[in-house]
Amino acid sequence: MAFKVRRVVVANDSSGKAMATSDEVLPAMSVGTETKISGCELWSTDKMPVDNSAEAAVEQKAGVVQRYHDFNYVGNGQGAAFRITEFPPGHAKIPHRTETLDYDVVLAGEIDLELEGSETVHLKTGDSVIVRGATHAWINRGSVPAVLVFIMTDASPVVVNGKELDTRYPV
Repeated sequence: MAFKVRRVVVANDSSGKAMATSDEVLPAMSVGTETKISGCELWSTDKMPVDNSAEAAVEQKAGVVQRYHDFNYVGNGQGAAFRITEFPPGHAKIPHRTETLDYDVVLAGEIDLELEGSETVHLKTGDSVIVRGATHAWINRGSVPAVLVFIMTDASPVVVNGKELDTRYPV
């Protein structure tokens, strides 16, 4: 895949001064060959407050996110994940609901956010979305790839009229 992301990590040296501790290019990984979607998980944490020690950075950099039942979300109730995903034209549509609060920004291209029922929101480069545990699907109906950044934080399951809404993610 041609999609790559440069990740620069900044932390503190032994005297407490800020420094770049790593600078690398990460290749995108397929989200599933049938989906045609690819992406990079740049960082993830598994507790709040986040441990900013050098020792914790090793696991965070590698991706410590624990996924329940192979669902694609943060997972342990105290984590966060930072991802960049590329949606090519004609990719598979994956309706899903996760136990997360998501901050999403369109970095390039255009994409539709399809919600339950008949509502569709068309998004362009620079647009942002906050998804609060709602079922949604991303659909690129354009002619060029759409690239989005996702910052996902664990959240409690959504409760509506006393009923907990189920997590949905096709495996």
